[in-house]
Amino acid sequence: GNLDEGEPHGLPGTYLNSVFEFRPLPYAEAGYGYPESGQTVINVTNGKLIRLLVEDEPFDVRYGELRAHERVLSLRDGVLRRTAEWTSPSGHSMHISATRLVSFTQRATAAILYEVRPADGPLHIVLQSELVANEQLPAMTGDPRAAAALAAPLRPEQHIAHDARARLVHSTRKSGRRVGAAMDHTVDCPADVRTDIECSPDTARFTLTTRLQPGQTLRVVKFLAYGWSSVRSIPGISAQVEAALTLARNTGWDGLLAEQREYLDDYWARADVDLDGDPEVQQAVRFALFQVLQASARAEQRPIPAKGLTGPGYDGHAFWDTETYVLPMLTYTTPHAAADELRWRHRTLPAARKRARQLTLDGAAFPWRTINGDECSGYWPAGTAAFHINADIADAAIRLVQATRDEAFEREVGLALLVQTARLWASLGCHGPDGRFRIDGVTGPDEYSALADNNVYTNLMAQRNLRGAVAAAKRHPDQAAALGVDDDEIAAWQLAADEMFVPYDDKLGVHPQAEEFTDHEVWDFARTRPDQYPLLLHFPYFQLYRKQVVKQADLVLALFRR
Repeated sequence: GNLDEGEPHGLPGTYLNSVFEFRPLPYAEAGYGYPESGQTVINVTNGKLIRLLVEDEPFDVRYGELRAHERVLSLRDGVLRRTAEWTSPSGHSMHISATRLVSFTQRATAAILYEVRPADGPLHIVLQSELVANEQLPAMTGDPRAAAALAAPLRPEQHIAHDARARLVHSTRKSGRRVGAAMDHTVDCPADVRTDIECSPDTARFTLTTRLQPGQTLRVVKFLAYGWSSVRSIPGISAQVEAALTLARNTGWDGLLAEQREYLDDYWARADVDLDGDPEVQQAVRFALFQVLQASARAEQRPIPAKGLTGPGYDGHAFWDTETYVLPMLTYTTPHAAADELRWRHRTLPAARKRARQLTLDGAAFPWRTINGDECSGYWPAGTAAFHINADIADAAIRLVQATRDEAFEREVGLALLVQTARLWASLGCHGPDGRFRIDGVTGPDEYSALADNNVYTNLMAQRNLRGAVAAAKRHPDQAAALGVDDDEIAAWQLAADEMFVPYDDKLGVHPQAEEFTDHEVWDFARTRPDQYPLLLHFPYFQLYRKQVVKQADLVLALFRR
């Protein structure tokens, strides 16, 4: 969303699924089972930058006279279009337009069409197109939901430039992620053009100089390619981005536009939601559908972060939100993307099983927040005890199989997810004196309540998880046996599901959020000032945990899932 020239900006970020760096998680007092390192998504090499100088003055919307400026995101075409009419402080006027896309069809590719035309007299034009790594980011806020800032997270490994083409390769110091970024350009100009290219470890710059007459248009297409891996070598990454760049150039700008439109035509034909009577809500729904697609469609067995790829909020971590809010939509619109995300969860089962053992539990305990599959949330009752994420993953697997009837997916991926999470619930819960199956000391979706007994959402989701595991194991007995499942274990899961305790307040005639929740003191909303919201930034969690106040609509979500 930032301007092509880079300034002014909000957050000048460029993000790739699973490119992160480790950082320490300090504790005032250590405890058994506390994760020792966090993971933070990092801003990779920025290829969006195109700077324009007119008669030695930089195009900057903060100076001169901006007579017209419009940016339009086309949800139909999958491009961002920008037009501007600008007069420099010394009185030189011009028309500027830029169109950019991140390709859905060529996974590694982005492209920008940049055009400049004088509005009156002849003008000397200098255009600078850049790749920049380790660019300076805005200072952190005091909001704990913001990302941790990592200074210069990329270590330079290779920089090469020739003609109109350049490539930078970097790696992270601790997480072992290698990132390659490359750019190439085509230039169409009726006037004489002089070009130059230079390269250093963190910067590559292609510079173009010309003198345009009134009515003449300079047209530059910038092709970008990215490659990233935790296992490929420098030559491997270099070859990958060079191949992607060559394919993009051969496809050409018009070809990329056509591919993008064809991809989205197919998507909207199956995903669009039509609403009558409220254009603003209609646009909001379509924008949301587009954003989810953009963050998910080509993740390809990598996590889908809670903020997508829109910024480093929550450190770029995947939470339960992915399976609960994103995957239902993908299941019914882009099922291969939903399957890919669950394949990523399946690939992280060894880490989840290790975490369960660390917590003295059976099966798999998936992390509250993660990028690579390991738990990277510092100890926090509202996260560490939020075991419902395991049932949320199981729920997504159950839904996908119900919607697609993909038996191969269930045998290869879904069954193992269901079995290992069912084992977790069987060891986490217990049958009380009255025979009911209890799950005590957990945190539901509401983060203003922690370590509650028999959270309604958690218990209902665990029940669905257990029943789903029973059904899948019976459908695929050979594969279940290979996972060590026997008739006694299936019977134990079935009994736990049938006897699941779901609290009910007879006096109020409602289900409480958790057992005894409605006995707590009600939060004093009348004495809470408007500037004290969100509460987590102005009150200690201890006070929030012991009152009737909710951050997430925990019980409403439970009834919806039911």
